[in-house]
Amino acid sequence: MRPNNPFLISGYHSPEYFCDREQETVTILDALYNGRNVTMIAPRRMGKTGLIRHAFYRLNEQETDIVTFYMDIYPTQSLGQFVRLFANTVLGKLDSAPQKALSRISQFIRSCRPVFTIDELTGVPKVTVDISPSDEEKTLKEIFEYLGSSERRCYIAIDEFQQITEYAEKGIGALLRSYIQFLPNVNFIFSGSKQHVMNEMFMSSKRPFYQSTQLLNIDTIDREKYACFAIDLFAINNTQLPQEIFNAIYDKFEGHTWYVQSILNRLYGYNRDVNEELVVNAMDQIISEQSYSYADLLKAYPEGCIRLLRAIAREGCVKEVMSGDFILKYNLRAASSVSSALKKLLHNELVYQTTNGYTIYDRFMREWLSSLPF
Repeated sequence: MRPNNPFLISGYHSPEYFCDREQETVTILDALYNGRNVTMIAPRRMGKTGLIRHAFYRLNEQETDIVTFYMDIYPTQSLGQFVRLFANTVLGKLDSAPQKALSRISQFIRSCRPVFTIDELTGVPKVTVDISPSDEEKTLKEIFEYLGSSERRCYIAIDEFQQITEYAEKGIGALLRSYIQFLPNVNFIFSGSKQHVMNEMFMSSKRPFYQSTQLLNIDTIDREKYACFAIDLFAINNTQLPQEIFNAIYDKFEGHTWYVQSILNRLYGYNRDVNEELVVNAMDQIISEQSYSYADLLKAYPEGCIRLLRAIAREGCVKEVMSGDFILKYNLRAASSVSSALKKLLHNELVYQTTNGYTIYDRFMREWLSSLPF
């Protein structure tokens, strides 16, 4: 089914609705095809998930008998939650015949009781597992053995992989590495949004994943290619998106994919030629919808954090948050208090550090904050 609006803000449909990323896709396909795991690093909402789905789409075009899996572990808080998500993602998906799938699962998964159901639409077995805390590591080992026993090549993407560093259990990276390195038929994409954490995990000689993957940093889509993509899609709908207006949208959000895509989605939905007034209307509509959520979110933060957040929003991007000029301009507290507030905002991902300085992670929130009276 073709989407009503070609500017997708979630999910993946097909290459027709996917903009550029040609070189990144080639890099991923070449690495996986030649048995190299990939580490993909980019800020959240830059388009990592869409790129993974696109690469998997291309892989399936090249090799029809492969199996691809995607799992986002950001919501997981422990090894047990990781193992359950892992089990639900892969178990039952390696065999086309339901009876063979059930037989192989029963053969390998012995530490817990798998519960089998059959998807009424596809006929594919769906498996959930009931794991006791004492058997979590054993079940994880069995799942990897189940994967390794398959005669099919598997590609597994684990999104927000840095989340394993937040688990209470220690040594999860070493545990996973000990299984992953002995799976000749399985390759992995490890993607993450916390650059400093991901770099530490894969580039520090003290960490188990050191130099075990090919690194790929994801940047913005080229402005000219994105403009051609967007303008052509509007033209198919018999509406016009002027190049200068697209450029203004792209520049306002520094090319950050999801935010540009969100504006284009609204503009396309208006079903008429785009002008500056229409762009302002789309922006106001989105920010108005989110304003109550933003206000509610800030209730959990002390005044010092909120004031610093608003100051950064007003500036757009701040190179030196601790500078005397910046602190004086916005009447912030002592440098030590600003430092403490910044650490909290960075940890909770309200503020993000780029090569140019500190900025608000949620670009729409930045617009909302900067509109408030200081």
